[in-house]
Amino acid sequence: MKKGTLILIALLMVMALTACGGKSEGKSGSKTISIMTPYLSSVTTNEMVESLKKQAADKGWKATVVDSKGDMGQLASRMEDVIASKTDAIVLVSTDPNQLKSQIKRAKEKNIPVFGADSGYIDGMVMNATSNNNEMSKMISEHLFKTIGDQGKLVILTHRPHPGVLARTVQLDELLKTKPDISVATEQQVEVPGPIENARKQMESLLLSNKAEGSITAVWAGWDEAAIGAAQAIEAAGRKDIIVTGIDGNSQAVEMIKKGSPLVATVKQNFTGMTEIVVKQIELVFEGKPAEGTELYAPASLITKDSE
Repeated sequence: MKKGTLILIALLMVMALTACGGKSEGKSGSKTISIMTPYLSSVTTNEMVESLKKQAADKGWKATVVDSKGDMGQLASRMEDVIASKTDAIVLVSTDPNQLKSQIKRAKEKNIPVFGADSGYIDGMVMNATSNNNEMSKMISEHLFKTIGDQGKLVILTHRPHPGVLARTVQLDELLKTKPDISVATEQQVEVPGPIENARKQMESLLLSNKAEGSITAVWAGWDEAAIGAAQAIEAAGRKDIIVTGIDGNSQAVEMIKKGSPLVATVKQNFTGMTEIVVKQIELVFEGKPAEGTELYAPASLITKDSE
């Protein structure tokens, strides 16, 4: 009897362990998400990627990161690889999805959901979380217009391939139509990677060709790194007659604003808030539920020297 009892106990223990193993395989911990971007060197993009990685780990998901270092063709190729690997979800960070249409379509055909974090939204994706770029552009542009008294010569530093920066620049174009006394001296395309250095060099050249006071009144930059580079060049040249604005609210920009540099204002985006929205939508989809929307916004706020 004792021997039979021991055998029965052993069998029950094996069954219990097997059941536990089966349960763990069915949990979301077995999920893999692929985080993809061409702009990992950007401070804010890197912030979002790190936030996504941390939240994925908290959920028990495996996260892999692909950075194509500004090469969209390479990103498309790597996305093909990711789809072939049968990942459970793809997150595009700071990426124009219009340049990945065929890959997004193929992912959908393979039942791999595609999400955006501060990217655009196109058909075939589940959703995108970002800030309201039109509202942010309006907020910073109106602050700039007020600061320069609705008159002067404006330099625009932008990067139209980025969907968010494009939306902000297009909104600026519309707002300028109502400001006849503000003229655009030039619009410059800032290269990425390396936007701070590139913007600084471009601004140095512009200052050399516009030495007269009043030849440039302000610099509107589509995001903070371009604004930082421009402000560095203006400060180094000793020009006190030019102000700069940005958008993002990264720590270096905020520090420059507080110390009284030519960079006078930015709009702080909630990048962690964006990633939290994305992770929540991924979890809903993993549970077989629909996302809460296709374009979801995290709040943004104006930052100036007088902000608390």
